[in-house]
Amino acid sequence: MPKKPYSVGITGGTCSGKSTITTRLEERLGSRYSMKVFHMDSYFLRPGFNVIAPITRKEYIERNHPDAVDMEGFLRDFNAALSDSSLDLVITEGLFTLWQDEVREKLDLKVFIDLQSDERLYRRIKRWLDRQSMEEIADRYLDTVRFRHDEFVEPSRWHADIVINGNLDSNAGTDILVSYIKSNL
Repeated sequence: MPKKPYSVGITGGTCSGKSTITTRLEERLGSRYSMKVFHMDSYFLRPGFNVIAPITRKEYIERNHPDAVDMEGFLRDFNAALSDSSLDLVITEGLFTLWQDEVREKLDLKVFIDLQSDERLYRRIKRWLDRQSMEEIADRYLDTVRFRHDEFVEPSRWHADIVINGNLDSNAGTDILVSYIKSNL
């Protein structure tokens, strides 16, 4: 029977450090193991659909709901990678990585990156400030992002095998993940 790649799913709130941890895993494991990495953000539907904020009634393009993701395309590519016996490791990261049973059931290791909402908002402001005003970024976060986090992202924490502190000033979380993944490859 051909070997199946070891699969890791990483989720957490907006700007919690999902992509940073994934990049660190790629750097630490990529030269030793053949791997494929999926960023769920690459599967956002274009042009997407609009949502009306529940309190302010402002309209936004929805990017914080599972329906905003081309899950069919993601699953097709993810399943193909899991069937590729030339791969040692498959990593997927994104807001909804642990949301759907169909993805979760195929993951060998499920990781939730935890970071307090005020720090996630601060990071989001830093990330978007060159494209939007601080007011636009804060309004969007307060109008829709935090509600979607509570609705879809936070509940997926309970499916995680490990919860890592998103304050990435330390590499301890990455070190733990690298050691665990190596021991399973």
